[in-house]
Amino acid sequence: MVEVRALPTDPTAEVAVARALADRSERRDEHPALGDAVWRDLADPAPASVGFVAVAPTDPEPVGYLRAIGRTGDPLVVDFAMTVHPDHRDDAVPGRLLDAGIAHARTVGAARVALWVFGADVDTDALAAGRGLQVERELWQMRVPLPVAGPAPMPPGVTLRTFVPGADDADWLACNNRAFAADPDQGGWTAATLAGRLDEAWFDPAGLLVADDDGRMAGFCWTKVHAPVPPHEPHALGEIYVIGVDPADRGRGLGRALTVTGLDHLHHHGIAVGMLFVDASNTAAVGLYRALGFVTSRVDRCYGTGLA
Repeated sequence: MVEVRALPTDPTAEVAVARALADRSERRDEHPALGDAVWRDLADPAPASVGFVAVAPTDPEPVGYLRAIGRTGDPLVVDFAMTVHPDHRDDAVPGRLLDAGIAHARTVGAARVALWVFGADVDTDALAAGRGLQVERELWQMRVPLPVAGPAPMPPGVTLRTFVPGADDADWLACNNRAFAADPDQGGWTAATLAGRLDEAWFDPAGLLVADDDGRMAGFCWTKVHAPVPPHEPHALGEIYVIGVDPADRGRGLGRALTVTGLDHLHHHGIAVGMLFVDASNTAAVGLYRALGFVTSRVDRCYGTGLA
């Protein structure tokens, strides 16, 4: 009989449990098991956040882990991230963990729950549907060999420069929040959100490129370098972490120019493969990336439902 229990509030011990299970999953799946949101929440837990583990009588160590993350805002939304030992994915472990997360969300008065799955498939579709969760978003990870072919000059009057921490923070936030006004993840960033990202170990100001139109930030391309993760990622991977264009500047070719510039920046730093994530419903962006040679390498899905 699988037992699911909430973990005590001990982020250090929980990180060890999550990392051990994530490592097992990543060796099988060849992609990350848990996203950055989990590790950030463990470092600075939201009030409604809690971790759960599944324990099976045949295993001395936990065979599944779920982090319920209280998303800041009103009404309260609880996000789930889960990783399960490959040998237990077809038994009761995933369902029992998800049931525990939903029960917790009801206890803390959440209005909605959402489950993000990396590398989603028909099995995760069935797991979510069995609990009344429907596909709400689909993100595609797309990759392209570097360098990409063909130049993409900046529009007339627009120059490229690097981001200056402190001096550019307010302008970047304003540009980002206008560009992603309808995006639940990238929109609505605060100064604290940005400060947290700038404080990440991977952040490099030279990799955050700004399109400057006579002193006004018209757009930006933020790149990120992922260290090799053998055996499935034997080489460093370059990511277009966020790319945004002010709505007032759309239609000028800035999106393509910034994308190519960001990829060229990564290539000039020795990166052979570029990567980004795009919402599958964003047909304009998908079309641009395909025209540059990107192909879909992974599908992630968000399943969600309201709680009565």
